[in-house]
Amino acid sequence: MRWKDGRLQLPEVTLMAVTSVKVWETVCAMRYSMRGIDFGDCVLVSHKKPLYLPGTIRFAKTDRLKNIDDFNYQMLYEMGKFVHTDFVMLVHYDGFVVHPEMWQEAFLEYDYIGAPWPVPNDDFTYRDIHGNLCRVGNSVGIRSKRLLEFPKAAGLPFEADHGYFHEDGFLCCKNRHLLEAAGMRIAPLEVAKYFSHETMIPEIEGITPFAFHKWAGTNAGYPKFKGTPRLLLLINRRVKRLFSGPDRQ
Repeated sequence: MRWKDGRLQLPEVTLMAVTSVKVWETVCAMRYSMRGIDFGDCVLVSHKKPLYLPGTIRFAKTDRLKNIDDFNYQMLYEMGKFVHTDFVMLVHYDGFVVHPEMWQEAFLEYDYIGAPWPVPNDDFTYRDIHGNLCRVGNSVGIRSKRLLEFPKAAGLPFEADHGYFHEDGFLCCKNRHLLEAAGMRIAPLEVAKYFSHETMIPEIEGITPFAFHKWAGTNAGYPKFKGTPRLLLLINRRVKRLFSGPDRQ
């Protein structure tokens, strides 16, 4: 039974965010994603536990993510150890759940589902090794636990695809054939268009999504969390001074 007391029940899904920047905004996005949804677990993966992290969100420590490639690497090879449910819902400060009432059971029939990609203007973007067009990717989305663990278990090398290390392209394009050979499935456009929106493509017109990524087009009205409140910044500074005194060096 998915609904209880007006709340969506997702016990097999962990809500996760992975970041070393815009941590306050990311925590706000996680809390917003939890409105009307009871996830099996909620975890913030970062280099340092923020003082303002609510008790409803678990903290898991990782190395500081210095750039986007650090994020991509961590997502591909390290995130499986932080997830203890069958699926994970990854959110960012600029992409999260906005319409829990738009949930569909079909979203959990796949090992990867994210926002649809547009049709590119070249012959290599969003394509697998056979040249087939891949229409679904995006890092904001749901992934199965077995997909999270696959790159490390299979020993997939961390290699660029046309000069980029984007983890969604790594999975949904570059190594798609290996995922499918291992029995995993990536959601088709026909399902993904109801799950999340990023690029304003014709196929999503008139559809209200479960989640979103980036504030383009019809996504512009979704919440945009900005900056850590001044009071929290002051508290943070005082705590740092307290624990960096001469007797604690």
